[in-house]
Amino acid sequence: MGDHDRERRGGGKEALVEAFSAFGSDALRDVWLFDQRDHEELYLRDDVARKIADIDVPRFVDNERYGYVTRDTYSDLYYADYEYTVRGFDGFEQFRTFLADGEEKVGVFASFDCRDGGYDFGALDATVSEVVADYPIEAFEPG
Repeated sequence: MGDHDRERRGGGKEALVEAFSAFGSDALRDVWLFDQRDHEELYLRDDVARKIADIDVPRFVDNERYGYVTRDTYSDLYYADYEYTVRGFDGFEQFRTFLADGEEKVGVFASFDCRDGGYDFGALDATVSEVVADYPIEAFEPG
């Protein structure tokens, strides 16, 4: 792989983290990529790193992989396309979507501290789509 290809691969991940950071500012807690086999931490705030030090991160990511199944189910059952999922926890909200190019899909999830008024996750999804459009899907593969 040439240097230009390597830069584009790393550049896609950096651009993705920048998009999440611009959206959430200091409220951004973490950003993770995953596919069917692997996962990669792109950003982890120090206080969150301490909180998850004793949890089974691969098991947590495995739970997010169920999104591949539910995404396909939604495609089969609904008249609208799946875009993203948001989960609310005490203290934070988690956003998950899939970066797709045809049949190839890479999942991404990020969490944000709760805040009054919540977040415009539709705007975040649109921003993530813009970032993904600038890079080949391989630029986001975890590992």
